[in-house]
Amino acid sequence: MNSAAVYPPPSAPPAEMFGNMPGYEGTVVGGGGYLPPPMPLEPVAPPQPGPAPDDWNIPSLSEDVAREAFKSFASSQCCYSTAPATDGVITNMESFNTYRYRLETFTESRSTEWAHKPHEGEPADFYTQTAPRPWEIQATPPSLFTDHTENIRVPFTASIKECHSCHGHGTMPCDECHGNGYKDCWVCNGNGTRSDESCTRCDATGKERCSVCDARGTKECESCKGKGQLLTYINLKVEWTNHVEDHLVEQNSGMKIENLRSVSGKELFKNSQYLVYPLLGFPNASISEASERLVREHQSKYPETSRILQQRQTVELIPITRVNYKWKADAHVYYVYGKEHQVSADNYPATCCCCVIL
Repeated sequence: MNSAAVYPPPSAPPAEMFGNMPGYEGTVVGGGGYLPPPMPLEPVAPPQPGPAPDDWNIPSLSEDVAREAFKSFASSQCCYSTAPATDGVITNMESFNTYRYRLETFTESRSTEWAHKPHEGEPADFYTQTAPRPWEIQATPPSLFTDHTENIRVPFTASIKECHSCHGHGTMPCDECHGNGYKDCWVCNGNGTRSDESCTRCDATGKERCSVCDARGTKECESCKGKGQLLTYINLKVEWTNHVEDHLVEQNSGMKIENLRSVSGKELFKNSQYLVYPLLGFPNASISEASERLVREHQSKYPETSRILQQRQTVELIPITRVNYKWKADAHVYYVYGKEHQVSADNYPATCCCCVIL
């Protein structure tokens, strides 16, 4: 018998499958956006100025360090000869140190959605008590400035419903054999014969057992995992997010500023508070302007959909050294940058023919 005739077609969860819960009237399947946090019970103290930085210098790079960094760079490239790095003569070194300002805003946001899972004996607590509001539910945050997501089943919102996919049967027609339990023999294409002889694969029946469903014609329902029933409930999704924005001061060394995003520098200043105060009076006006702008933007936009837990701002001095050198009487340039002594040499003079520098 074709079991497809026994089972009505599966459908999406109907709207009436989920109840109407006070305090969660806007909750829908798939989520309905972030919920704004409640107003704080006590006035929030204004941000306070951080300690004044006192050390804005970084030691200049020595020729030995610059040369070793260049050798290491050349050795790590599969198509580069190490001769320029080994035999090249440094003629001049110039520092183009620059600053990076970074603002981090660590937030907690909450959203709700109706969800379901296979019913495994859990009690239905729908309406047995008043469900707590989304921001009343306890959730343990991770370490500060660490992204994390937690899903919490909201208490007193669970009910038991018939599975919408299998309509309570716990099984669905097998997709492989279309619910028949058997399918056409792959050797004789369902004819029972091959080259005018009986097919030995299917004993001339033209059919073979479906290995996917073991000839039952049905498979376990994926929605309810064979239970026939679903536990429906409101799921609270809590997301802790570290929003990070950087500002790099432009420098005229000739090196691409994108390279600097992957390296670290000497930390000159770090300040962490619930709400930070813009970094004013910095020797480089661009840093002060970026701090004022980013702090204002973060403190205005993120409270609309989340709760700010902590902010942190740092200033790094990123070392950049432009190294001029000669190799085979020709002048060349490379850059050493970051605490890691990364090297950039876009026009390396000794590459094999298979290497193309973009």
